[in-house]
Amino acid sequence: MNTQLNDVSDGPQDPHGTTGWITTPVEADLLRGALEVERTARGVLPHRLPARARSQFPDPYLATVETQPSGVRLAFRTRATAVELDTLRTKNAYRGAPPRPDGLYDLLVDGRPAGQATSNGGNVLLVDMSTGSAEFQPGPVGTVRFDGLPDRVKDVEIWLPYNEVTELVALRTDAPVEPAPDRGRRVWLHHGSSISHGSNAASPTTIWPALAASLGGVELVNLGLGGNALLDPFTARALRDTPADLISVKIGINIVNTDLMRLRAFGPAVHGFLDTIREGHPTTPLLVVSPVLCPLQEDTPGPLAPDMADGKLSFRALGDPAEVAAGRLTLTVIRRELARITAERAADDPYLHYLDGRSLYGEADHAAFPLPDRLHPDPAGHRRIGERFAELVFAKDGPFGAR
Repeated sequence: MNTQLNDVSDGPQDPHGTTGWITTPVEADLLRGALEVERTARGVLPHRLPARARSQFPDPYLATVETQPSGVRLAFRTRATAVELDTLRTKNAYRGAPPRPDGLYDLLVDGRPAGQATSNGGNVLLVDMSTGSAEFQPGPVGTVRFDGLPDRVKDVEIWLPYNEVTELVALRTDAPVEPAPDRGRRVWLHHGSSISHGSNAASPTTIWPALAASLGGVELVNLGLGGNALLDPFTARALRDTPADLISVKIGINIVNTDLMRLRAFGPAVHGFLDTIREGHPTTPLLVVSPVLCPLQEDTPGPLAPDMADGKLSFRALGDPAEVAAGRLTLTVIRRELARITAERAADDPYLHYLDGRSLYGEADHAAFPLPDRLHPDPAGHRRIGERFAELVFAKDGPFGAR
């Protein structure tokens, strides 16, 4: 144990008039779940894709979702009883839709939930779903505060909002901090769509990959990228180059709802994606997960279009089921192809596994927890998917079971 954690500091007065605060620079060693940390004029910005990947497809939407820090958390050891974090958030809003709730910060103390908070101030990105245009409205830095923490040395995690770009400006505590120690847990690297990113979950630790990671006793690196699980080669290279003990890729829903490719291109693209991952992780357990149930696109091709008919954001599919015979993709076709591809590859790759997404969220689950916008699960749906994944995948005899 670093003895400096027992020191008392008479630091400078903080912006709220409190004395005794210690300001600790936010560096990469205090962050988990980010692939890269960019230094900005104010502080640091966590990235979930490396700069090389970002430069190969400089799309504003991808730039937004990869800087929304799903699964990213500050992790440090301290005996502080109060913590303040200055952040500059960028919150999405949709023209014509009700305001979205503020993103939540989840506090864990020694791995257990210990509080939630929101930031104030910040920027707003106002998106017009009908045209795809966006208006940036700048705002001030805000502050997140947690107090009443137990007066003992402890491990603290602050999970950042999965749905707000979050620039970290300053970390203040009333006792010194040091990076949290390595607990020797396996690292699980996951890639998927907006559901893996967290869409409609209650908070950052209740998105389904975070729930599954907690139940499975692993460290999560979440490359769930809303709208961007598209078999991009730069994403495959990011997965290849990221250290991990376990890897999963959830493939399909974005391919269908963007109407990105036809059946002829899909199979080779899946093979190429998996080949690239295997270049860096030849014997790492690798799980391919097909889409969860989504009645909207089970048998109807994309693309999807926003639907604001009832004043709430929802979606509708524009494709014609009759065109499936000509190679248009649906979730049913995607599952069939993924099962075939993984079965063929597994003959030479004993560490490759397949999971039908409907075993995580199927017909009975949809009846119990319907998709509120016809595309994404609600908080109860996220919990169901996370618990099922842990039961099926992290079980002793599962693909990620401890061996």
